[in-house]
Amino acid sequence: MKQPSLTQAYEYCLEITRSHYENFPVASWFLPKRYRRPISVIYAFARTADDFADEGDLEEQQRLTKLEEYDELLTRIHSGNDINHPIFIALSDVIKRHDIPVQLFRDLLTAFKQDVTKKRYANFGEVMEYCRFSANPVGRLLLHLYGETDERSMTQSDAICSALQLINFYQDISQDFEENNRIYLPQDEMEKFNVTEADIKNRTSNFNMQNLVRFQLQRALKLLNAGAPLGRTLKGRIEKLGENTHNVFARPRLNKKDIIWMSWKALFAI
Repeated sequence: MKQPSLTQAYEYCLEITRSHYENFPVASWFLPKRYRRPISVIYAFARTADDFADEGDLEEQQRLTKLEEYDELLTRIHSGNDINHPIFIALSDVIKRHDIPVQLFRDLLTAFKQDVTKKRYANFGEVMEYCRFSANPVGRLLLHLYGETDERSMTQSDAICSALQLINFYQDISQDFEENNRIYLPQDEMEKFNVTEADIKNRTSNFNMQNLVRFQLQRALKLLNAGAPLGRTLKGRIEKLGENTHNVFARPRLNKKDIIWMSWKALFAI
């Protein structure tokens, strides 16, 4: 197979982004032109890797094998070896142009692998550890593109991206359970609020469930406040969610990949 050119590799990533993210043609107009291609490459990497973890009828080991193949391609980027995969040809260029640590992409793969094997979280500490790999790298990647890599910005970005990830969990409680048998609500807090897996299975939005979700949202709001001033643009969104807990299973669903776009808006107020 002939190795794709760099131009073809970027176009491949743009096509993935256009075909999977319906608002990209609109969103791209609000991005400075120089960021459109690199963001599409990051999205293409995250999208395809996440699909390995979630989509289709693959067995667990097959999913992990595909993610390991991506890990190996990251190693080839790091070692400077030839690559024949269009996403990674473009990704190698993005990494070099913007001096991005390869480890950030490895962190995302860690989260996707965890989605394959871990279905329950004993406590909030475990949930936040997942966010450290699933969401925080996204904000750090965007900050590297933007050239803002000071420790304060990184820390604020982590708080915002973790909050975004938590918000997605609370909007997708039933879907995560029904589609992938995952519960991201901490098991010890479910017990504390007297919420069971049967409540999630049956979409029981009773007093206990409402209080549990309200507690989770309040904590996410504190994380957004910790990301101030970067988090100000999202504060109103989560407060609105907190006011509407009468049916915690009737929220508009956000795709996990939307974190890339929401993070950009939050970090750079676009």
